[in-house]
Amino acid sequence: MALYSEKVMDHFRNPRNVGVIDDANGIGEVGNAKCGDIMKMYLKINDDEVIEDVKFETFGCGSAIASSSMATELIKGKPISEAMQLTNAAVAEALDGLPDYKMHCSVLAEEAIKSALDDYESRKK
Repeated sequence: MALYSEKVMDHFRNPRNVGVIDDANGIGEVGNAKCGDIMKMYLKINDDEVIEDVKFETFGCGSAIASSSMATELIKGKPISEAMQLTNAAVAEALDGLPDYKMHCSVLAEEAIKSALDDYESRKK
């Protein structure tokens, strides 16, 4: 059995939504000191509270890049209420699984999105 699924390899080789949103209204950055991975998520949320654009920058392993890419695909075009429900398990499942020792990458993706959503909420106040 291959260590990584075809979906993980595809999102690693061809990550979706890479980059920066200059006028993002939600930005979140998280890291894992143990492995050194760092993820930064940029959200552009419209007046209807729908995520109209999302981009990421990730410094990390292939699983971290794939998790970031898949997470952005799962929340793009979704209302904030749905994006807040995204779990690391859903990210891993959408990638057709991650090895147990790489599950922390999907956790980082979930945390980066929630951090960006928290930032959006704090900017509204």
